[in-house]
Amino acid sequence: MWRNYYSVTSVPEVIDLLERYGSSARIIAGGTDIILELERGARPGVDTLIDVSRVPGLDHISMSGSSITIGSLVTHNHVVGSGLVRKYGLPLAQACWEVGAPQIRNRATVAGNVITASPANDTITPLMALNARVTLVSKQGERTVELADFYPGYRTTVMRPDEFMTQITFDAIPQNQAGIFLKLALRRAQAISVLNVAAVLGFEGDRLSPITRAVITMGCVAPTIIHLASVEDFLQGKILTDETIYEAAKLAAHTPTPIDDVRGPASYRIEMTGVYVSRALRRIRDGKESENWPENPAMLWGEHKGIVQEALPAVVHHERDEAETMTTTVNGETYTVTGGVHKTLLHFLREDLNLTGTKEGCAEGECGACTVILDGMAVMACMVPAPRAHGAEIITVEGLAKDDGHLHPIQRGFVEAGAVQCGFCTPGFLVAGAKLLDDIPHPTREQIEQSISGNLCRCTGYYKILEAFELAQKDKGHG
Repeated sequence: MWRNYYSVTSVPEVIDLLERYGSSARIIAGGTDIILELERGARPGVDTLIDVSRVPGLDHISMSGSSITIGSLVTHNHVVGSGLVRKYGLPLAQACWEVGAPQIRNRATVAGNVITASPANDTITPLMALNARVTLVSKQGERTVELADFYPGYRTTVMRPDEFMTQITFDAIPQNQAGIFLKLALRRAQAISVLNVAAVLGFEGDRLSPITRAVITMGCVAPTIIHLASVEDFLQGKILTDETIYEAAKLAAHTPTPIDDVRGPASYRIEMTGVYVSRALRRIRDGKESENWPENPAMLWGEHKGIVQEALPAVVHHERDEAETMTTTVNGETYTVTGGVHKTLLHFLREDLNLTGTKEGCAEGECGACTVILDGMAVMACMVPAPRAHGAEIITVEGLAKDDGHLHPIQRGFVEAGAVQCGFCTPGFLVAGAKLLDDIPHPTREQIEQSISGNLCRCTGYYKILEAFELAQKDKGHG
């Protein structure tokens, strides 16, 4: 899928490589978009990947004055787990929680979501409402671009091939303002938006006082994320009565010009635009903007919480050359493998290490059958490039049982509950379950459901699987 693969240790190395390779190179961090695009031939001419996923310091979230900055390696789970973002940028946290499943959120970065530039990408809508700007660096220096100016058209940005996005900064929501993000999708998890909306409102006093500031942005209803300017103007100075909300919703429904696609016709999106703007305004008025926010959500990310601990000892360069080698630790055993650097981690594990317990169900991060633990985090192996395994520690389903042959509690739970039918999806459920029990020894039913929201079973109604999880936590508690 690629010819050159660089695992770098610093931002200057990134900039040097971008200058050298230009438009034939792409940055890879989470890889949840670029891997699929390369496999599908959607990126002709791209033959070099620059892996920044282990550059220290790019995965931090900080606040300075009235602004919050998130680095280019901040993942969706980092945002979900950030008290700072939840307090001062709730719409972004809510959007990040809606993205994919734990395995996806552990890899996918907010910066990657922004750069991909799809009008269906959930995080762009709240970032636009929060007046975000991005920092781009190159050999020519550093520049800051307002997110509102970042997208000249459908799935295009103003980034040059030699530029690297190092951070995103947005305005913190002050005490006299409140914000919310809502998403309409066809299922509860792993779903692309039919539409989404972010709203930030400021008030003279309490929520029933006149509005002093109104920002409403929407995704999936135009080629780019848009402001509902007519609604924003209408709300200025108004009090959020039921009548005001009704009129704002009507006005909202006349603003977008969405397309028909597989997720819904334009007429449905237009109708739902009014419905979701109304819901957002009511939730803010009633002080329920954080309603349904999960308490201690299942992240599947281990004790380090996805933070880069240390860089690789040196730049690692892999070419599509059989002489290239990778050294990795899988299930406690060290492997040094020649070749295999031009494929996904899933195929590397199955074909080069002969660890066939990890299954390929969809090859696009939808089913979870290929879930493994990479450097302490649950991830989808089909969306991780094989060279990421160099210098990494990986656990597959084969590594869950103890050295003395005793099964892991989640494995025993599946046996006792009879939770296996065809068994194809089972390895992914087992690895996700083992990671959940490592992170949260006694999970609630809600946390169990969150942990497997990225895992699909086509045989059962999940009842036996959920029972197996509950048996496993009792087993673990006694162990």
